[in-house]
Amino acid sequence: MEFTVRQIATLLDGNVQGDDSLSINTLAKIEEGTPGSVSFLSNLKYEPFLYTTQSSAVIVDRTFEPKKPVSASLIFVENSYSAFTRLLEEYHRFISYSRTGVEQPSFIGENSEAGEHIYRGAFSYIGKNCKIGQNVKIYPNAYIGDNVTIGDSSIIHPGARILDNCVVGNHCTIHPNAVIGSDGFGFAPQPDGSYKTIPQLGNVILEDFVSIGANTTIDCATMGSTIIRQGAKIDNLVQVAHNVEIGKHTVIAAQTGISGSTKIGDQCVIAGQVGIIGHISIASKTKVGAQSGVMKPVTEEGLSLNGSPAFDLKESMRAIVVYRRLPDMERRLLSLEKKTGN
Repeated sequence: MEFTVRQIATLLDGNVQGDDSLSINTLAKIEEGTPGSVSFLSNLKYEPFLYTTQSSAVIVDRTFEPKKPVSASLIFVENSYSAFTRLLEEYHRFISYSRTGVEQPSFIGENSEAGEHIYRGAFSYIGKNCKIGQNVKIYPNAYIGDNVTIGDSSIIHPGARILDNCVVGNHCTIHPNAVIGSDGFGFAPQPDGSYKTIPQLGNVILEDFVSIGANTTIDCATMGSTIIRQGAKIDNLVQVAHNVEIGKHTVIAAQTGISGSTKIGDQCVIAGQVGIIGHISIASKTKVGAQSGVMKPVTEEGLSLNGSPAFDLKESMRAIVVYRRLPDMERRLLSLEKKTGN
């Protein structure tokens, strides 16, 4: 990547103070800047670095006024943090989609088709009757089963597995070693105490702009589909069981487990190591604290829950305060019993 300060300012709707012809080829923290890099200043506690940085350009708020001479070119924007985030997105898009072509050895099955500007890394496998969209990037050692559909501009990272009949939307990212469409945990108890496997015949559907973290597993439905709605972001090491539905723009942190047939609403925030039982619904905009256990339906939107079993966050915090005082309360109770002779 190489752009001029002027080009970056145009992208960010900014104005330049200084040399706008300087070349920029990388991004850097303001305290670690080098010639050819662009940085940003948002938190004013980092302002001293502005006067010593080696960065060629620094993005600042329009309202910012330097107190000392600055050697770097300044790009003035409405919000420096948001502007730098946008620049990061553009940089990530540039490096993520720069690869094209087919590396060998790789395999694509009969009746499968792939769009233009595709990248297929070495040792990647695509099964039969698949439809791969435009600008899709399939990295080495990725596996795509039969009858899979992948939408435009999606990225399948190394070692990811997308099993038979699954559907991946546009602009999705599946990180290394994630498994999409593995068998759900379905076993029928038998009279002799053994368990009989229930065939899992459904699939997984990821809608557009979904991100699936490394080593996350999403089980196929017993029948029908396990569905991850548009814009949902799932962290590493998350288990999503069969027939689960996760709503739009919901985020789920690492090591969370969601049991079968649970439905989670839109714009929920599920923190790390949360456990959710099966066959319940969780209303939209629910927030669940780390290591909580959700054991009953959540019917009211916008609640914040904590604890195991999870209940109202404020009540949970008060309960924790009382819990920490229990040893002292026990000592006082024992003292009172001695005084009263009980």
